[in-house]
Amino acid sequence: MTQSPSRRAVLGALGAAAAVAALPGTASATGGGWHGRRVPRESISIQLYTLRGVIGDNPAPVLEALADIGYRKVELAGTYGRTAEEFAKLLRKYRISATSAHVGIDGDLNKLVADAKALRNTYVNVPYVNYPTLAEWVSFTQRLDAASKVLRKAGLKMGYHNHAHEFQVLEGKRPIDVIAKGTSRRDVHLEVDLYWVVTAGVDPVEVFRQNFPRVRQYHVKDRKPDGSFADLGKGTIDFGRIFRETWHHHVDEYIVENDQPADALVTAEVGYKYLRDLRF
Repeated sequence: MTQSPSRRAVLGALGAAAAVAALPGTASATGGGWHGRRVPRESISIQLYTLRGVIGDNPAPVLEALADIGYRKVELAGTYGRTAEEFAKLLRKYRISATSAHVGIDGDLNKLVADAKALRNTYVNVPYVNYPTLAEWVSFTQRLDAASKVLRKAGLKMGYHNHAHEFQVLEGKRPIDVIAKGTSRRDVHLEVDLYWVVTAGVDPVEVFRQNFPRVRQYHVKDRKPDGSFADLGKGTIDFGRIFRETWHHHVDEYIVENDQPADALVTAEVGYKYLRDLRF
């Protein structure tokens, strides 16, 4: 059985916050100002992509470790060679809900819906696209909007997860604005990856305000001054300020992620405890 990280390992991983990076959304990683608010435990999740290196072909020990840490939600990035029904059964064994999943929309939408229903997903998000022309972004946006109608009829919520390139101007427009303007505000929400927004040189609070009330999920991923990934609390992103200034409209899920973790299970425990204990 995979053991969850020791308390000593977790405390070592937390360490001191990195130096302040000169980017929007960054400051002291602890977030200035204590206001007594906290992330609800039931809103904390983790993207299983973070744990891909330790899951291998046997997700059961990792799911057990996540449950021991305190997670009751995960976001999927595949089902590790299992059918949706098989993976759903495994999740139930450890009392974990796969409330969100990363999916593509250019395949069989009926199969996508059937799998999402079997897994009891609430949110299904496109995790990544990148096109060299504005026309291709417009075409994708039209497909995203059409898919969102199908998913809404099935009781599912369609979202888009950003990286940094959507915030760069292409032929006079930013792809993120093309997506926002070309899709239904009711049917397509945004899953805002805070690391990538900051990396793009944009303030996540402004992204939230410009797209109010469409931001339903955060990918909470920290950033070192050199731009590399960090476990939560060891980087420079001021999550306290971001959460405090966007608290007026409830974000449903705060999803821990690290694209290149040094120790994925330590990352998971550090991330859970950081969000659980953060006051803003």
